[in-house]
Amino acid sequence: MRPSAVRLLNILVPVKRAVDYAVKIRVNPQQTGIDLNVKHSMNPFDEIAVEEAVRLRERLKDAVKSIKVVTIGPPKASEVLRTALAMGADSAIHVELPESSPAPEPLGVAQALRAIIQREKESADVDLVIMGKQAIDDDAGQTGQMLAGLLGWGQATFASKVDVDTGAKTAVVMREIDGGSEEIRCKLPLVVTTDLRLNEPRYASLPNIMKAKKKTIEKLTAADLSVDFTPRLETLKVTEPPTRVGGGKVESVDELVAKLKEAGFTAV
Repeated sequence: MRPSAVRLLNILVPVKRAVDYAVKIRVNPQQTGIDLNVKHSMNPFDEIAVEEAVRLRERLKDAVKSIKVVTIGPPKASEVLRTALAMGADSAIHVELPESSPAPEPLGVAQALRAIIQREKESADVDLVIMGKQAIDDDAGQTGQMLAGLLGWGQATFASKVDVDTGAKTAVVMREIDGGSEEIRCKLPLVVTTDLRLNEPRYASLPNIMKAKKKTIEKLTAADLSVDFTPRLETLKVTEPPTRVGGGKVESVDELVAKLKEAGFTAV
């Protein structure tokens, strides 16, 4: 039998600028959301997605043609693109939003990513989208599934292992599910969302950080993609949870039972 022809993969990795995972979240004085005047970094699940794209190229060698990252956000969001480029991505797209604009919702992001993928067809088809399963700021966990639905592609969510056969144009993905794992085989093109067990992202070396400054970041707007990011939901009020009250000590079981009865608990 003849070996299958090698298909060169073009990988797209969406990334998001979010409040750094180590920052203690506080509600802003207006109670309209959280205080954003704190350290930001790449969403941790998206870091895993970038790392997996780079590892795929390391495993598949010349079979991966390009790794392109994309973000949607204010001018400062270009920071996460530079990080991804330093990790090993080849080029980037920044869909720039005004500084004061609200964060786009999952459907708007999915529509923008679909528009970018359709736009990329002019040069080369995107074969694989690898993205975080959720962002740690809104925890929506919807964008990957919505994107696959809009494109009519297969999807493999919560991936803990990804193997791609470029000749057969398929991928075998191990998924994290309740109570264990599930292995599925999917045809390319495909949307994969990453779970924590997939890999450990690398630190960008200083030489790669310097090289990333020379890599291309293409600037686009919502109008360029014919996408409307107007929110469909309105946040009425955000408040912190009530402060926890410390517990009390009892001297005996009888006193404990009495306290429970006072609190309204009864024996079954």
